[in-house]
Amino acid sequence: MSPITIDTTVKEILTTRVYDVASKTPLDWAAKLSAQIGCNVYLKREDLQPVHSFKLRGAYNKIAQLSQKEQASGIIAASAGNHAQGVALAAKRLGISALIIMPRTTPGIKIDAVKSYGAEVELAGDSYSEAAEYCKKRVAETGRTYIHPFDDPLVIAGQGTIGQEIIEQQPGVTHIFVPVGGGGLIAGIASYVKAVRPDVKIISVEPQDSNAMQLSVASGERVVLPHVGIFADGVAVKQVGEETFRIARDKVDDFITVTTDEICAATKSMFEDTRSIVEPAGALAIAGIVTYGLPKNARPVAICSGANMTFERLQQVAERTLIGSGKEAVFAVSLPEQPGALRKFCTDIVNGHNINEFSYRLSSRHHAHVLVGLTTSSARDKQTLIHKMALHHYDNSDLSGDDITKEHLRHMIGGPSGHAVDEHMYEITFPERPRALADFLTAVGDEWNISLFHYRSAASDQGSVFIGFESSERKKLETNLAASGFTYTRLDQNKGVQLFVQ
Repeated sequence: MSPITIDTTVKEILTTRVYDVASKTPLDWAAKLSAQIGCNVYLKREDLQPVHSFKLRGAYNKIAQLSQKEQASGIIAASAGNHAQGVALAAKRLGISALIIMPRTTPGIKIDAVKSYGAEVELAGDSYSEAAEYCKKRVAETGRTYIHPFDDPLVIAGQGTIGQEIIEQQPGVTHIFVPVGGGGLIAGIASYVKAVRPDVKIISVEPQDSNAMQLSVASGERVVLPHVGIFADGVAVKQVGEETFRIARDKVDDFITVTTDEICAATKSMFEDTRSIVEPAGALAIAGIVTYGLPKNARPVAICSGANMTFERLQQVAERTLIGSGKEAVFAVSLPEQPGALRKFCTDIVNGHNINEFSYRLSSRHHAHVLVGLTTSSARDKQTLIHKMALHHYDNSDLSGDDITKEHLRHMIGGPSGHAVDEHMYEITFPERPRALADFLTAVGDEWNISLFHYRSAASDQGSVFIGFESSERKKLETNLAASGFTYTRLDQNKGVQLFVQ
């Protein structure tokens, strides 16, 4: 691939053909967000594209400029969602045969959407990476032209039309917050905006557990993440593109990350301002604006990049919204195991706050560990609760930031078994496909007894299991876990696990 220069990219943006199929999306003023942050916030509504994602721009710009021979041979792409739909619709409009390779874990709604545009779909692997490897094989076998999701000059230029629209729609813009996965979107926007308005700040926003661009820029070279978070799957990329990295390194002003809870809170903010629901990746930029600390005279724009989310995921988003917005705190609290203890705790501590959750099971005749979720009005309000618990001598741990508590422990009723021997706790990431659990257990072997198991569907292509093994040979157990091919995380030192199950 030849290097992209800014002049070349800007020229491509100015001559792009994306509007043959893509829409010039609105730039909406967000009244509630503006009041919350204290400056005028604008939302670039790429969720309103025909495929509910910006990906259509780059895909069409690339495909429309293929030679007649390339178009006649057909195209191929690997994707678990938005890029797949963009390629499929672009191919349909241009009358080109399209083959899309998707992971076997892709939700049916996304597969059906791609097929509805007339594309052929083949399922391969349990992740995007595995599907992409299979796609390389199919490129060689079919002779089709590969449409890269982000690391291509014409794809980058297509996405850059968003920057052009923002400058035209809001000349007073001061900051543009961009969700980042592989980097095609921010490379295109930064190329155009920095050429015509170098004073505008371009801010990269990534999830804390999928920050390949931030780490790459900090390292001075592209890094490969050992694993990526599964929540914001639209930006779950282990390595950014070669050209997208080069452009971002030179033209992007800041690189920040946000938490899963902050993404969920941003999803709610988007809904309250627009009555529209974006996917987790689509809420990244809003989360970035909320957490960044902007001056009062700023005019920031958040790129709402997409809205392709299954309905079932809304429950998971809603559950974590309160914590992300600072409206809920989750505590592990030790109460004396005696009559009237709960009433006294409510009188001493809870008074004036709503209880969202209270989980308890008898595990000792002396003390009880309870998991309690309380509404809070602010970070200061939470600190007041902590101070009151200390004043009344309630031992407590703030678990508001603990993902294991929020994903598993708060949905479990139980406690230390009192019978498990040499017990070790892990979180395992599973591909959401038939036989995944059986494959994992076969790979690990039958040598160890399973002492605890909790699974909860995330309505995505990846799921999480909380599991306990009895083993006197931990090193051998973890060797088998690693050999299984599934991602695992040791949890024995997790505070919530120590209090509620160990």
